[in-house]
Amino acid sequence: MLPKLSDFGLAQRPDGPELLRYPIQPPLFQAPEVILGIGWSYSADIWNLGVLAWNLLEDRELFRDIRSEGAYDSRKHLAEMIALLGPPPKEVFEREQRWSMVPWRCSFQTAEGKHCWPLASSTEGHSSTQMNLYTGEFLYKDLIPYEFNLSDSVHSLNDNDKHLFLDFVGQMLQWLPENRKTAKELLKHPWLGLNL
Repeated sequence: MLPKLSDFGLAQRPDGPELLRYPIQPPLFQAPEVILGIGWSYSADIWNLGVLAWNLLEDRELFRDIRSEGAYDSRKHLAEMIALLGPPPKEVFEREQRWSMVPWRCSFQTAEGKHCWPLASSTEGHSSTQMNLYTGEFLYKDLIPYEFNLSDSVHSLNDNDKHLFLDFVGQMLQWLPENRKTAKELLKHPWLGLNL
């Protein structure tokens, strides 16, 4: 795998305290809040860093089977997130419900030059819910690869190094953006060995 600079085509700068809601991030790096359309901020970049760190260490993509008929499938992406991290907390479902009736501000252009709405949305530009309205459970359980989990996904490290790396990445790959560590906090993590 060759390292890639990503996100320059969809990069955005949040200039205020409110959450933003338009497409960002290449599909393989999209944070849950981006896929679900529940508003994002700087912590979406922390999610990206977690995915990128894993990809670089393992020399392959963390999210590997997220296509259907050659096209990106947000349902498969969420299913792999559930396999890796466990089911999303209730707050994710509640946020998805609140945001589901808010129209998207814009569409985006695919690699083929077609305009479409964000990945978890319907053609009208409103979110298309991924959760059961009554139970809060993921609607597409048959897509969850149960043999796939984060601790078994790391093969290039052993013992304490593996444990430290999984802890490091686990602090970034959190369902709730507010539970992710900041870049400053991550610099102090022992896996980096920076002794700050």
